[in-house]
Parts: sequence; C-alpha cells; structure tokens
Amino acid sequence: MSKTLKIELPDDVFSALRRSPEEFGRELRLAAAIKWYEMERISQSKAAEIAGLPRPAFITALARYGVSPIQTTPEEIRDEIQQALGTSLPRTSTSGDA
Repeated sequence: MSKTLKIELPDDVFSALRRSPEEFGRELRLAAAIKWYEMERISQSKAAEIAGLPRPAFITALARYGVSPIQTTPEEIRDEIQQALGTSLPRTSTSGDA
C-alpha cells in the first residue's frame, strides 16, 4: 500500500531547477531516502524502496552523494555473523585492553 503526498511549491521552482515535476519528485524521494538512511532512521532496503530503486542502484546513488553504504558498527557485524552461524564469536577489545 502506498500514500500520495501533495506538496505546494512556487510555480517557478521547476524551471529554476531545470526539472520537470516528475524529475523533481524522483529526486526528492531519493534525497529524502538517502538522508534518512544516513541518519540511521531507516534501513538500506527501506531507503531503496522509498527512492523507488533496486538496492544496487540505491547503493550507487549513495556513492554519488558521498554517503557510506555501510552503516553498521563492528559489534553489529559480529552479532549478525554470530546469528547467521548460530554460534558465539569471541568479543574483541577495541580499546587495546586485553
């Protein structure tokens, strides 16, 4: 299910940006999705869905906008690997303490 959002803009905005209303709408969705992803409000797959792009194309767009496609910490990666393997991995110290 999807919702439609109506945004009122000055008449000259599309000519100033050299974009059609359709192009502007696509760019707006992409920009919002990238920003929300960067702020860690949504997942990469949800951001791609909002942008209306397949995930690989969204990752390419992230690179164009200078946003890292990796938003996970080493601890989160360790936990995901542990969950996938169904085992416990040793915790590592990041502060140099043994």
